[in-house]
Amino acid sequence: MASTPISTSATQPRNHLLGSEGGASDVTDGPAPGKKLRSRHVTMITLGGIIGASLFVGSANIIRSTGPAAAISYLAGGMLVFLAMRMLGEMASVRPAVGSFMEYARVGLGNWAAYVVGWLYWYFWVGVIAYEAVVGGGMINSWFPAIPAWAGSLALLTIFVTTNLISLRSFGETEFWLASIKVVAIVVFLVAGALFAFGLWPSSTWSLDNLWEHGGFMPNGFGVVISSVALVLFSYFGTEIAVMAAAESEDPSTGIRRAARTVIWRVMLFYVGSILVIVTLVPWNELPSPDVVAPFTHIFTMFGVPGAETIMSLVIFTAVVSVLNSGTYSASRMFAALAEQRLAPAAVAKRTKRGVPALAVVASTVGGLVATVVNFVAPSSGIYDFIMNSTGLVALFVYVFITVTQWRLRRAMTPEQEAGLKLKVWLFPWVNIVLIAGAIGIVAIMMTTPSGRTQVFTSCLATGALMLFWPAVRRRLQHGEAPPIERSQQSA
Repeated sequence: MASTPISTSATQPRNHLLGSEGGASDVTDGPAPGKKLRSRHVTMITLGGIIGASLFVGSANIIRSTGPAAAISYLAGGMLVFLAMRMLGEMASVRPAVGSFMEYARVGLGNWAAYVVGWLYWYFWVGVIAYEAVVGGGMINSWFPAIPAWAGSLALLTIFVTTNLISLRSFGETEFWLASIKVVAIVVFLVAGALFAFGLWPSSTWSLDNLWEHGGFMPNGFGVVISSVALVLFSYFGTEIAVMAAAESEDPSTGIRRAARTVIWRVMLFYVGSILVIVTLVPWNELPSPDVVAPFTHIFTMFGVPGAETIMSLVIFTAVVSVLNSGTYSASRMFAALAEQRLAPAAVAKRTKRGVPALAVVASTVGGLVATVVNFVAPSSGIYDFIMNSTGLVALFVYVFITVTQWRLRRAMTPEQEAGLKLKVWLFPWVNIVLIAGAIGIVAIMMTTPSGRTQVFTSCLATGALMLFWPAVRRRLQHGEAPPIERSQQSA
């Protein structure tokens, strides 16, 4: 039946979002029960989407500018992400949806919000796909000079689009093993690092005093610690993949609650713990530039591990392709979810017999392919750099949308509905205010540096370009049929 435009009144969230816990319509046309993701897949998919080169390599830049207090920067950034995950978990535990925060923004704020946050999120991951493909191709070229970097990048894109197309379980199993390699490497790093710091490792000495010597714990002041949070925050972006993946798991409601409660703590342990190991074992002002040697490689060499450089190069390569794999999943699922709500071409929502949105996977990879080709064919055009910079604020946009949506939906609840929540945000709405204030503060900090201003400007430009198409999309929504999920609920 035809439908009227979707209401955003206070009563609509009660009936639409909170009235159908785990309903069958929440995840339509998905894979068969035996083909869905298992709990171990969901956990590793989340870790795979977050733990990448930003930890193994990029963390050195934060430490070299902040000192031992870099651990505080990572802790503060992780706490902001944890609050956002808790809010997302509260909404998702009531109604699992592959579209995740995009779907909840549609319900709580309206179609315009879903359109903006969904497309920006897709755009972000397309940029990530291109970036990881370029980095991975470069690493292949460094090992095998006969293989051009562009050929290595195209090979990686082909491999992981195929992995995602075969089946959901194929993607999950691949990501499980790729992420497992990273997790094992970090666990070994943390255990060996703790022993080394306390002088319990062969040929090691007590080194905890590196935390306060060499200029103090905050050698460059508290301001640098706070400004580093802006950079750190983007390292954590991708945690929300847990909720998207859990919606396609064997037990969506339980999986989402477990992911929202535990995943970010594991990620923070890996990030904050690794930073503490590095700044404890090596004086912050003596840490080599990542262009010379990655911090993890430097530390493993200190441990006396034979072939440390080769081992860590393989681990870092695994991290790169793991993020490429999970990024392809994230982009395709968001693209398909947009199509299901008629915010993207309807054909993109079609799934294969194995429950894979094939066209969404291919289209997302093509977007990454175009950006990758541009990087090699026209490196001086600035297009690739624009794509990379213009995704800079997407993480903040997503977290703010999650915060405002959860605030709106919680306000619309009856006391009985609020009491029945299986996962609840604490200190509501104060944590919402804290997160929004934190996002505003981070933007203000970014405006104080040339690179930060570039990211803010290009992100706003990309968002403005996206909004040019909204009037046409809105007219299509007003004169067309309701989305599949909406129709099923209207006829219930």
